[in-house]
Amino acid sequence: MTAPDANMGERAFTAERRTLAAATTAHALHDGYTDLLYLLLPIWQAEFGLGYAEVGALRSCYTATMAALQIPSSLLATRISPILVLAGGTVLAAGCFVLAGLSTGIAGLLAALVLGGIGASVQHPVGSSIVSRAYSGARLRAALGFYNFTGDLGKMAMPPLAAGLFALMAWRPALWVVAGLGLIVAALVVVLAPPRAHAAQPALDMANAAGDVTAPSPRGFRLLLGIGAIDNAARSAFLTFLPFLLQAKGASLTTIALALSLVLAGGAAGKLVCGYLGARLGVLTTVLLTEGSTAAGMVALLALPLDVVLIMLPLVGIALNGTSSVLYGTVPELVPPEACARAFGIFYTGTIAASALAPPLLGLFADRLGVSNAIVGIAVAVLSTIPLAVALNPLLPREP
Repeated sequence: MTAPDANMGERAFTAERRTLAAATTAHALHDGYTDLLYLLLPIWQAEFGLGYAEVGALRSCYTATMAALQIPSSLLATRISPILVLAGGTVLAAGCFVLAGLSTGIAGLLAALVLGGIGASVQHPVGSSIVSRAYSGARLRAALGFYNFTGDLGKMAMPPLAAGLFALMAWRPALWVVAGLGLIVAALVVVLAPPRAHAAQPALDMANAAGDVTAPSPRGFRLLLGIGAIDNAARSAFLTFLPFLLQAKGASLTTIALALSLVLAGGAAGKLVCGYLGARLGVLTTVLLTEGSTAAGMVALLALPLDVVLIMLPLVGIALNGTSSVLYGTVPELVPPEACARAFGIFYTGTIAASALAPPLLGLFADRLGVSNAIVGIAVAVLSTIPLAVALNPLLPREP
């Protein structure tokens, strides 16, 4: 390689790394913000005298907004700079916590969470797409794997960070500090991204999204979507009500933050472990293991003392998050290449929409029968994925 060629290769390598740094920094913050809400729900319940159905509605307001605007966010990035879209979304996500800190009731919180959902909607479609444009081949798979993992790092870090702030100051100013971190990250995204990442994304990628999902197995895709929707709904509902279960066992706010971090750390490990299991054992066996373990773990938490619960939570997290890594990897097996982009959009939007609907529905159940019975209901819902997986198994392609 000549000196000019070497310089060009070095510049391309630097551009790739800068793009990945911008995307992963935003991913860590946004996923951290999303899971910080689980810690805030008990605080808001006590502050504003909310019922469990209202608590669930708060969580779902954020998630539903995020789900509804993912496709519009990706379309916006085809027309203007995706980096500006990503940075702007980060500013709006930070604004959620400014507004929440100013709120005097549930109406203000709902407005804050709608704003936060608008901001959060840009992160996954835009962040993953700029990484996909920067890398190719096996290096793209590695880059996207690292990108996904950084989201779990944000989930693990944000709740204990916020709990530390809550120990030093009231929750309202603490949220403004958290919002300030978001403004810093928004500036970093703009500074870190190389010039070519600022260019509007070509509409070519969206051409694939215009076709019908005429899959080799459309029924298989529908079954997979059903499993993913139930799995996401159960995970969202469980994490929403876990703090209240721990609170009933005598956990402090700091302990609840630690517990959430333990679940999420297990979840990060679960994505790696279950991705490996899915490749080795197949979808059916892996779903049987993960969903069966999830349901059993949820029920076991109800009867165990707090100390044992904290020990078990990483194991529950592995099973709770592990199914998703298998399901996402199965989407391309059930649709033709030209429909893959749209299939992923449908799958991702459907599963997030399910996670938005679950908390208020389970909240109504918890208001009537208590949090423990609501968690039993979640465990039963998890087990309903097993017959769907059995039906899906013969529709999956077989290795030659």
